[in-house]
This record gives sequence, structure tokens and C-alpha cells, in this order.
Amino acid sequence: MNRYPLWKNLLILAVVLVGLLYALPNLFPQDPSIQVTGTRDNPVTEASAAEIAAAMENAAVPVKDIERLPGDKLLVRFTTPSEQLRGAEVMEQTLSDRYNSALTTSPDLPGWLEALNAQPMFLGLDLRGGIHVLIDVDMEAAVDQALERYTGDIRTELRKQKVRYLTITRDAGRIAVRFRDEAARDEAQQIIRKEFRDLTVDTGAEGANYFVYAALPPQIQEEVKDFALEQNITTLRNRVNALGVAEPIIARQGERRIVVQLPGAQDPARLKELLGATATLEYRLVDTEHDVRDALDGRVPVGSALYRERNGQPILLSRRVIVTGDQITDASAGFDQQSGSPAVFVNLDGQGARRMRNVTTENVGKPMAVVFIESRTVTRMVDGEPVKERERTEEVISVANILEPFGRRFQTTGLDSSDEAHNLALLLRAGALAAPIEIVEERTIGPSLGQDNIDQGFRSVMIGLALVVVFMALYYRVFGLVADLVLIVNLVLIVAVLSALQATLTMPGIAGIVLTVGMAVDANVLIFERIREEIRNGSSPQASIHAGYDKALSTIVDANITTLIAATVLFSFGTGPIKGFAVTLFIGILTSMFTAILGSRAVINLIYGGRRVPRLAI
Repeated sequence: MNRYPLWKNLLILAVVLVGLLYALPNLFPQDPSIQVTGTRDNPVTEASAAEIAAAMENAAVPVKDIERLPGDKLLVRFTTPSEQLRGAEVMEQTLSDRYNSALTTSPDLPGWLEALNAQPMFLGLDLRGGIHVLIDVDMEAAVDQALERYTGDIRTELRKQKVRYLTITRDAGRIAVRFRDEAARDEAQQIIRKEFRDLTVDTGAEGANYFVYAALPPQIQEEVKDFALEQNITTLRNRVNALGVAEPIIARQGERRIVVQLPGAQDPARLKELLGATATLEYRLVDTEHDVRDALDGRVPVGSALYRERNGQPILLSRRVIVTGDQITDASAGFDQQSGSPAVFVNLDGQGARRMRNVTTENVGKPMAVVFIESRTVTRMVDGEPVKERERTEEVISVANILEPFGRRFQTTGLDSSDEAHNLALLLRAGALAAPIEIVEERTIGPSLGQDNIDQGFRSVMIGLALVVVFMALYYRVFGLVADLVLIVNLVLIVAVLSALQATLTMPGIAGIVLTVGMAVDANVLIFERIREEIRNGSSPQASIHAGYDKALSTIVDANITTLIAATVLFSFGTGPIKGFAVTLFIGILTSMFTAILGSRAVINLIYGGRRVPRLAI
């Protein structure tokens, strides 16, 4: 009686051993490190490690190790945080124009643990540190972009209505359309007022020229700015989520700024690159009516702009943008079926698809260019001082003839590599930024800043655990010691599950663990009190054990299910730290049910099962 079959004991033992194995990486030290990735023009190569090592040696910064990581990244390990900070200064001052770098920590694990893919759990910004950036959104550029879209739409509408105009330009925050005669101006005024109700429309005349002026009223400008800020928040959140960063904090601050906190960043160099970069595509028709050599001499035709292809070849493109990145709803990387070259497959929204279909229908046989636009911040040394500059790159990556009309889905080729296609698809899929951004404040929070929180959290867990252990041992004796054993195993399993899931542990998460320590013994208390009640009713020790576990099971399950429901609701509707608390609480409840019901029963069976017992030490 009261004996588990061998397979069940082995199963419980296997779960405990696996838990110990995956909790073990958390005991190993973390090396202060710098993670390095290359820019698009200067990827990480075999020579990069030697270049970084030489720069560190010249600056007298000792390096523990430099290792190559998957995805064309390097990890530079240091012995102390101070050496890490000095190494970061070297990277910023001498190599920032060729490499992106960010501070991180990396576990110094033995090879056999890495082979099992056992990694320590991530710590939140309040424990481990991470990346904190304050981003400024260029609101004026958002309004300019809105005016640019209206300019193109007005041009298209006037051509559709066959209203002749001389020029259409943007001047002093408004759109100016110039006409030869007053009748055409008045007709255009009625069309613009009817089709573009958001704009304020006025007329004017200067000599023989007649004008229609269209501007965004202040209320609409505020709506455009607010939309740009919210769209950028959504875009940045999508970019971070696409990389799997746990519990990011992306919030609005004031009228034009965004705070981004990335605790326990998995790939900090990549995150900095993504947050700081603005990459999108523009599709424009090639100007085949004018000579590019005239443009090189400074005579750029009206309505055209001079660009360069990746090989440096100049090319004239129409100023009219057919489709921009904000009209792309989905993008995926792949390969062109005909040439086998890297490609990005693009899906457009309804408006973009209609515009693309109309333009390609009217221009079959003519060339269309794809312009790749990227903005990022680089640091250059000016008079011995680091100066951050915004660098914008515009280049034509593809020129191809329009063979037939197309609309919603098509592909873009001309990319250098499959990695670039993947990165571009990621940025496009995450969404284009509605306005340019600039990182005005950047802090990489080192692990030492969170050490006090780690110590206090660890101390709270230990004090709570010690009090529970002492109480259970004194009150329930042998059974209490068994409860203490499974409680410790429960903590190990919580850490193991968090590590296996690569979850992020924050201070609220530690609070969830402390709460779980107290709640984990509730199940054992219910079982032990039921056993004592059976003994008082005259049952034998073996029958009391059997009845105690069986009769308390339904109560334990009901109590824990209600807590699981609460944890699920917290996770579903909470954000940030609240989710961290809900995750640890949810995991703790599941592991405590396993250890309290199956684990403690297995130990009690080993102690008392299969033999006559005169009395129980309970």
C-alpha cells in the first residue's frame, strides 16, 4: 500500500533532474561583454576580430576572448565591467563608422551545457540592466510628408479631370498650384475643395499667374503629428517584437518623444541598429525623356531628381512617388525564381495597390526604379570630441521594365545578399516609420546597477523560504521536512522553466516567486491536516496517508485553478512588470501542484510505503 510503480518514480526523478540541469546555468558567472555587428556596407568578416583586438590592444584594454556568433556577429568578452566600459569607448571612438556595438553580459558556460542549449534566464532592466533610449520624432517632417502625399494626389486628380496647370509646388507649409488663366484656377479650386475636404483652399494672383493654395489646418496638423507618434510607437514595438525581446517597454513621453526600454536584451547590437535605422522603399518611374548628363552638369529637369545606383551609375527618376513604405502591409524575403537572386516579396494596402496598378497600366514597357532609403546615426570624432551625425543613404537598388500591370503583390530584387533581403523584409513588415526619429538619449544600463535589487530579491526569497521551512519542520516533523524538500525542488523547477523559456525575470517576477513559496506549502498543509484528521478518526497510518492525499486533491486543484485564472487575466490585460509577475505566478502554481501532489507523495511512499507503520511523525 502507498507505493508508486517504478515508472512513476522514474518519471518524477527525471523531471527533477532535468529541472536541475536547466537551472544550473544560472549559477555560472556572467562575463561583461560587447556584442558587435557590421553595418550594411561593412559586414563582420574574419578580419573583424583581428581589427577589434588590435584597437583594444592599442588602447591598453585587456580582452578575455573574442568569439564569432551566428548571424555575422562578434562577442568581445572582458573580465570586469570597467574594462567593458573602456572597450565600449574604444569602439565608439574608432570603429563606430564600421560596426554597431552595445554592452551586454554573456554567461561563461561549459561546452556540455551549451550543447544542451541550457541558458540562464534573462533578467529585467531593474535587475540585469539593458538598453534605455529616448527617441525624438520629427513632427515637422511628418507634416511635410503629409503635404507631399497631398501634392501627388492633387496632381493626379487635376490630370484626371483634365485641368491644365503650370506647376505644383510646396512652399512655406502649403501647396501652391500655378495656372495661366483664372478659369482653370477656379475650376481647380472647386475640384480640390470637393475631393480634399481636410485642406483649407484659397486663391491668389501674381501678375499673369493665378494660384490655388492648399494647406493643412492646425487641427489636421495636430492629428497628423499625433498619428505619426502613435504609428512610430507601433512600428518600434513591432520591430522589437519581431526579434523576440521579452517585456519591452515602449511608451509615449510628452508630445514628440518615445521612451524605449529593452530589459535583458537578447541581441543588443541588433536592437540598437533597428531602433536607430529608418529603412524603407520608394517606387518611382525612370525619367527617360531627359539626358542624365545634363543633370550631372547641374541642370536637373523640373519634376525629376538625380539618384545613383549601387554601382555609382547616375540615373534620373521622377519626383512623383508611386508607393512608399507606409503602404506596405507585408513583406517576406526569398529568391527570384528566374535569376535566383535575393528578393523581397511585397504586399500593398488597397490604396497603394490601386495607385501601383494605375501607374503600371499607363506605363507598360517603361522602366521603374526601386529606391532604398536608410537613415542611421553615426559617431565621428571632431576636434577630439565624439559628435553624432544623422546619415541618410538613398540609392537605386533595382531598375526593371514594367512588363505588365501589377498591383497588390510583387517582388523587389537588386539586393546584395539574402541577409539584406531578410533585414529589409523585417523592417518593412514591422511597418515604416511615419516620421523620422533621432535617438537623443541613450543609456546602456550595466548589470552592476541592478545588483542591489538582485541581492534584495534573493534575500527576500531566502528569508521567506527559511521561515516556511522552519515552521513546517517544527509543526509537521518528518512530513514537514518532506514538504521543505519539495518546496526547494519547486524553486529549482521554477528557475528551470524560466530558463528554458528564456523568460525575463524582474522585481515583480521575484515577488511572484516569493508569493509562490508561501502558496506552495498550502497544498501540503491541506494534505497533512487531512491525514491528521484521518488518524484522529481511528484510521491506520497507511490508510490515513492514502485518504489524506486522495481527499485533499479536489480542494487543491480548485484552489490552484482559481489562482491560475487570476494569473491568466493579469497576463492578458497587464503590461510590462505586471506580465512578469503573472508569468512567475503561473509557472509557480503549476510546479507547486506537481511537487506537492506527486513529489511529496513519492517521498512519503519511499519513507512509509510497503511496510507496517505503528505511528506517523506528523
